Amino acid sequence: MPTKWELAWNRLRRTEVGLRAVLGLVAVTLLTVSIHGMLPPQPERPGNLAIDARYGLPAGTLHWHLLRGSESEAAESEEGLPPGRVAWFHAVEQFIAVWLLMAGLLGVVALYLFFRERRVLVKLHSLTSVLVLLVVTVTLAQWLAREVPYAELIPMIIFGQTLAVAYHRELALLFAGVMIVAVVLGTGMEVGAVLLWGAVVAWAILQLDSIRTRTKLLYVSMGAAVVGVAVRLLVALLNRVPVDAVLLAELGRLALACVVSGFLMEGLLPFVERFFGVLTDMSLLELSDLSHPLLRELARRAPSTYNHSINVGALAEAAAESIGARGLLVRVGAYFHDIGKMLKPGYFIENQADAPSKHETLEPTMSSLVIIAHVKDGADLARQHHLPELIIDFIEQHHGTTLVEYFYERARGKQESQPEAPKVDENNFRYPGPRPQTKEAAVLMLADAVESAVRSLKDPAPSRIEAVVRDIAEKKLHEGQFDDTNLTLRELRTIEDSLIKSLVAMYHGRIKYPERRTEDRKETERRSESVTAPHRQQATARANGNNSPKNSGGGDTSNAAVSPAGGQTGSPSENG
Repeated sequence: MPTKWELAWNRLRRTEVGLRAVLGLVAVTLLTVSIHGMLPPQPERPGNLAIDARYGLPAGTLHWHLLRGSESEAAESEEGLPPGRVAWFHAVEQFIAVWLLMAGLLGVVALYLFFRERRVLVKLHSLTSVLVLLVVTVTLAQWLAREVPYAELIPMIIFGQTLAVAYHRELALLFAGVMIVAVVLGTGMEVGAVLLWGAVVAWAILQLDSIRTRTKLLYVSMGAAVVGVAVRLLVALLNRVPVDAVLLAELGRLALACVVSGFLMEGLLPFVERFFGVLTDMSLLELSDLSHPLLRELARRAPSTYNHSINVGALAEAAAESIGARGLLVRVGAYFHDIGKMLKPGYFIENQADAPSKHETLEPTMSSLVIIAHVKDGADLARQHHLPELIIDFIEQHHGTTLVEYFYERARGKQESQPEAPKVDENNFRYPGPRPQTKEAAVLMLADAVESAVRSLKDPAPSRIEAVVRDIAEKKLHEGQFDDTNLTLRELRTIEDSLIKSLVAMYHGRIKYPERRTEDRKETERRSESVTAPHRQQATARANGNNSPKNSGGGDTSNAAVSPAGGQTGSPSENG
């Protein structure tokens, strides 16, 4: 029997689903209005394939349709319908057809989102943003198509690249397809326009695998211009259009529109990142600068924690890239994941060195609170310094809901020795979470745990490193720390192998140079004595004031004292 809270939650979930459905219907209606209500109809010319498509006719039948138009109007007038009502009836019929077509396309998109990209559906803000952006792009593209030739490519490219940056390229391509169909329906362009728009927008999307430099978007737009010019030229040759000054001017406008879209997208990129809460590789490279104020403060207050964070970043980046995740994102998250320790560095073992532990005078519960608090302290510091939410997620999730085992076992041991003491509550010794929500966060959790464990080994042999990594990964898995990450067992094993390889390289054995034997040292000292003895005797002779060859070559030096620096001084009597 479900409780009232479960019933309330289910009701809320149904409400959320209803809100998303209403939002989708509104978007479909706005798209349909944009296609048929916000723009005047295109001029109809006999033989134009675009008009055939708009009226749902097979290509090439428009001329017959126009010829029979007068007969149809006459027949309808005979049925008692005035021409005005006939036109209104056809407009409504066309509106419904377009509405159903767009609803079907967005329905397919909704299924894709549900099975492959559910985060867009879960966050109402994300879904609203994408649909509003789609409607605005379609409306703006239709208006620009009537005013400036090929200017419609600018908002279309920006729309596709924005979704590629905010989510990924598959989702961007899917929405771009819906956008192109909507613009074609609204402008009445011919089939060649679909090929042209599809090729240019697809190129602009597919080339955005990563944005590590500010010029990447410009290069992508230039590539899109080349693709667009090539496709338009091929369509023109297919339709037997002569390559003259008019066509060349058209190709120039097309290329200019693509390049302008690159400049605009470069300027809009920071706002796209902030609005959608994403980080491009270019922003991550800026954050990975070790001169960041937080990292410099961490290095000053807790140098061992800083060194640990750098090591974890190297391990996690390689492990993330081994499964196709964003290695640069994980590395930056690793740099900042322990910044909360700078507030109380002496309470963490890596910063204690040979000093006595401060936890000796604390109760296990209090020690656990101090250790756990570094997660909240780190998130607060990150927000104060305006770090992106993606980086803050790493700070909050890198321990998940794991148990602070050392102090928990101390508390249990103390409770067993004092039967009258209250029972130890395990929840007081667990991190608050949340558990890792992405594969990147799971990689960081593992890298953080294994680096600390391997560093504490007295003999980090490869076999011992492998055993430690396997045990920690298995334990995290059984605790359910990876349940929300969509991480597969094969990927987990790949991550383990990468961590083992990196740790073995980091803690590889070094050649121990043997000490020199006593006989060899004595022989070397004897040879050195034989070489330097004449020089010492000459120095003694000069100190005694005797320059005769006899005294300088073999004078008595029994009263000479050797200084610590290896030089000689006279006897005490001579110096006195």
